Amino acid sequence: MALKVHATYLGFQFGKLTPSSLPFPSPNPFNSSRIPNHRFVFRSSQLQQQEEIIPYTEAEISLVDALIGIQGRGRSASPHQLNAVERAVQVLEGSDGVPDPTNSSLIEGRWQLMFTTRPGTASPIQRTFVGVDFFSVFQEVYLRTSDPRVSNIVKFSDAIGELKVEAVASIEDGKRILFRFDRAAFSFRFLPFKVPYPVPFRLLGDEAKGWLDTTYLSHSGNLRISRGNKGTTFVLQKKTEPRQKLLSAISSGVGIKEAIDELISLSPTIRNGETELHEGEWLLMWSSQTETDSWIENAANGLMGKQIISKNGRIKYLVNMFPGFNFSMNGNFVKSGSNMYDVTMDDAAIIGGPFGYPVEIENKFVLELLYSDGKIRISRGYNKILFVHVRVGGSTP
Repeated sequence: MALKVHATYLGFQFGKLTPSSLPFPSPNPFNSSRIPNHRFVFRSSQLQQQEEIIPYTEAEISLVDALIGIQGRGRSASPHQLNAVERAVQVLEGSDGVPDPTNSSLIEGRWQLMFTTRPGTASPIQRTFVGVDFFSVFQEVYLRTSDPRVSNIVKFSDAIGELKVEAVASIEDGKRILFRFDRAAFSFRFLPFKVPYPVPFRLLGDEAKGWLDTTYLSHSGNLRISRGNKGTTFVLQKKTEPRQKLLSAISSGVGIKEAIDELISLSPTIRNGETELHEGEWLLMWSSQTETDSWIENAANGLMGKQIISKNGRIKYLVNMFPGFNFSMNGNFVKSGSNMYDVTMDDAAIIGGPFGYPVEIENKFVLELLYSDGKIRISRGYNKILFVHVRVGGSTP
């Protein structure tokens, strides 16, 4: 197992680990940006119950919303997405969060990492695991015990287990936690004992030490922004909202249908018939039908790439085949019901530079909106296939 020290991960320093060194097959990560604030000021009795579980201020909603659709916890973020997150972070850091967060019991518990910046000091383990959506990454903070600790956890899956790297912690002031690594181990479901992670922490001296500042802690105790001694910013949550749960389920491939059903049940807009196909670029995140051997059939059926919606009732599929070549298919849509659209796709071509090569394909189908908030869209389209799209471009409604 390769070992490299002097690296940062969730504000901590420790060695290098790669999926190939794990005693189980490396998974294939999932391959494949704001909503009106009132969407999560819940009003129905069911939604009020959800609000009690995850209460957010408007500024906090702006940050959570900016995170929707960012893959790899920041690795695949576009400049537009990064700017939106940075603006939301700055607003919260300048607002009235919990004073002296390290002295508050709200900082205690398990936090899920939702986003991180990665300056040049980012470690191999951070690049490997934090950027892979298949794994869930957590941080545990327990300061009010006889053995204060802050731990980083990479959860491979419920069936496999996790890697936990622990540090002795102490409070320096109202914002800063000092830490020193002293132990790490794998906990595999198929083994009755822990497997030590072989890093000689005692021999590392100052390299095993660091600090973590909490620059914002929500009064609900659900949202936290921290900055590490290597200059990295972290956004963490104790509870994720339904849209985040859906994207996490898509990334892991577990519980997708349940997450879709939950999100659809929370959509008063769809129930009241107040739906529209929001303009902009929409990236396909998941479909209920797997791709076939024919890439052109997949592209023509909307099973790949982006969907671009225009104000004038125009719709386009756009798939990047390989550098310099795209598949493009144009069509139009007409609203035929409260949440139904008649779609005709009849103008397909392979585009290479300034040249286009027509492809004879025509598709007609009914598109049904099941959930839409201007950021995430769930629909039933061609051949009754379920689609989940995330907006990656276009103005926000």
